[in-house]
Amino acid sequence: MLTLHRTTRIAICCSAAVLAGCAKKDNAAVDTTSAMASSTTSTATTTTTVAPAPVNLADVAGKWDMRSVPTTGDTTPTTFVLTATGTTSGWTIKFPGRAAIAERVVVSGDSLMLEAGPYQSVRRKGVQVVTNGALRLQGGNLVGTNTAHYKVKTADSVLALTTTGTRAK
Repeated sequence: MLTLHRTTRIAICCSAAVLAGCAKKDNAAVDTTSAMASSTTSTATTTTTVAPAPVNLADVAGKWDMRSVPTTGDTTPTTFVLTATGTTSGWTIKFPGRAAIAERVVVSGDSLMLEAGPYQSVRRKGVQVVTNGALRLQGGNLVGTNTAHYKVKTADSVLALTTTGTRAK
């Protein structure tokens, strides 16, 4: 019985030693002698983060069927048509049965920063809203987020939405 416990302890200790030896180390020691020797035959490489290509407005120009869904609570979608131009002017959003609303656009790297309003909310009758958000062109679709700021008599009322869009057919 005593030998069984001793054998089990030895097996556990050996297993722990093997696992510790196989584990990856974040701060592994560098062998400077082999690094010096190899520096004459190869050059060092560095890892850098490459910034995404800036969005080309010509790639986005046209009509888009858009859908915005709140991130929490009521997940009823709000649908609209986004009309994009090859420049930052002339963009509009149009909700069903309503006049087009001017959209302000700024390009920031691979993102389109959008803002519209104030206009009468589609989701909250009789309430004015200003919307702003960011969209990116991914896989031929527009994807991003949007925030609606409702003008109410109490503290600022905000609704966060996930927005997606496909080219209108």
